[in-house]
Amino acid sequence: MPTADTVSTAVDPAAADRSLSGLPAAERIAWAVARFGDSLVLSTSFGAQSAVMLHLATRIAPSIPVVFVDTGYLFPETYLFADLLTRRLGINLKVYRAVESPAWIEARHGRLWEKGAEGIAAYNQIAKVEPMQKALSELGARAWLAGLRRVQSSTRGNLPVVAVQDGRVKIHPIVDWTDREVHRYLTENDLPYHPLWEKGYVSIGDTHTTQPLTADMTPEETRFFGIKRECGLHDPAANI
Repeated sequence: MPTADTVSTAVDPAAADRSLSGLPAAERIAWAVARFGDSLVLSTSFGAQSAVMLHLATRIAPSIPVVFVDTGYLFPETYLFADLLTRRLGINLKVYRAVESPAWIEARHGRLWEKGAEGIAAYNQIAKVEPMQKALSELGARAWLAGLRRVQSSTRGNLPVVAVQDGRVKIHPIVDWTDREVHRYLTENDLPYHPLWEKGYVSIGDTHTTQPLTADMTPEETRFFGIKRECGLHDPAANI
């Protein structure tokens, strides 16, 4: 795995962030492609608005590896949405999963997501973080693109365009986009929202920790029973 020292000699995250902050998303992606080439990957959850980043990135780098962590507990609609976008956009999809099957994880540890904050963290580590780290390592990733946006949650409110996480450069091309801009992009490019969007799901993950938004909830409370927002893949605490 790259270290913070090796990354810092290749790119100054603070300087890159200042340089890219005023540029359009497509130019931010083009910068990352030019800088990192084959060692750049894109992560996706095939979530509510994932078609935006998938379309943006594959227009510029058609063969970019797209990492999808499958926990085995996703909605049927998510798997079908993944199939749809993969075919339509010609995605170079790389699917990663935990070493143990979902049934084996439950046999060993029980239903971890029902065991409070510590249980959720343990589940996320096994089912999401470890497969993602394996993907980044096997694909030789020095940098990765992610579709996080500041308006999505309080934990993402101060995200920069360029950061370093676990020794890799992380680029957030649409970090400053509003919901209106996302909707406009999807509409102009005839791209779909996730099928569950129309049923009130604004953030979509596993079936057991995802709820539709209701009048008495904030968007952040629709995931992980309101206990936490981040699953660990994009934890600001991991930034160095």
